[in-house]
Amino acid sequence: MRVSEGQVTVTVPEQPDAGKGADVFFNPVQELNRDLTVATLRAYRERTPRVETYLDATAASGIRGVRAAADGWETALCDVDDDAVVLCRENLDANGLDGEVHHENANVLMHSEAFDVVDLDPFGTPIPFADAAVQGTKHLLCVTATDTAPLCGAHFESGVRSYGAVPRNTEFHAEMGLRVLLSAMVRTAARYDIAARPILSHATSHYVRTYLEFDHGAKVANDCIDELGHVYYCQRCLWREAERGLIADAPDACPHCDEHLQTAGPIWLARTCEPAFAEAVTDHVTEEMGTAGKVESLLSTLAAELDTPTHYDQHRLCKRWGRGAEAMDTFIEKLRSAGYEASRTHYGGTTVKTDADVVEIREATAD
Repeated sequence: MRVSEGQVTVTVPEQPDAGKGADVFFNPVQELNRDLTVATLRAYRERTPRVETYLDATAASGIRGVRAAADGWETALCDVDDDAVVLCRENLDANGLDGEVHHENANVLMHSEAFDVVDLDPFGTPIPFADAAVQGTKHLLCVTATDTAPLCGAHFESGVRSYGAVPRNTEFHAEMGLRVLLSAMVRTAARYDIAARPILSHATSHYVRTYLEFDHGAKVANDCIDELGHVYYCQRCLWREAERGLIADAPDACPHCDEHLQTAGPIWLARTCEPAFAEAVTDHVTEEMGTAGKVESLLSTLAAELDTPTHYDQHRLCKRWGRGAEAMDTFIEKLRSAGYEASRTHYGGTTVKTDADVVEIREATAD
């Protein structure tokens, strides 16, 4: 079937269950991801004018690479699957675009050739490609992970195996997943004396997406490692605390209810995006994008999101306290009036970030 996105029209296989199974060529649900990618690439080219080359590392139908080529990038598309390679070539030709199509394992290509920007959007976890992607990227590595259950701790053992961290299934599960992924990518890059810092990240629907800018040198890589740490979390009263360091040193019990604490980590504790860059990306969202309104709303929320490593869900808090929830604007204003910082988050309509702890939140928002 023919699908139009942005400036291009591509051929993709008929898929009644698109996005499911191991033989996915095209997932329509990822249109927001792809629209945001195009806008991010435009903003990054403005930020770093010397960048020219882009690799769609696990190309499938090639729609990411085709859209990048249409936007002026010197594009390469790679896939190990015979049918995917044919589609990539057909879709470039059908849109009158130039681009190299590589019929090989993406790891082989990324170990042998480097690109200014590498886009890694595989089915499931990106970790099998992580080392090669780090070595094959000069400036910007874009990474999607769709295995959200392992990342968020819902599939605990799988998360530990894949990401080399202890994930916990909490009410801030989407943020947990994002920060577990960032931790794994930062640690992978640091092995090669590369600092990988997220300049834009989001957890949307069934996937996590981040854009990592590279800087080279042992010192800057060490600085990134210093941003890793642990979160200690109480399942009973929902208190939590974050602490930097690769060795966990959890309190003996929750300081408020004396319950046992869960420990998650090492996870990334620093910013997951640069507010100024999120605003710059907004300037490059254009009307031909099918999800332009959603992308602009997401970027606006990301730019205003408070820099804390966890968030709270008002409904979960109020249920625990035995009281009714209220409008989010009212809830946030009460926190600000009490002297705390607070913001909405992009993770959901009832979630909030604040520098208040759970006891302070309860007192500040009480009627």
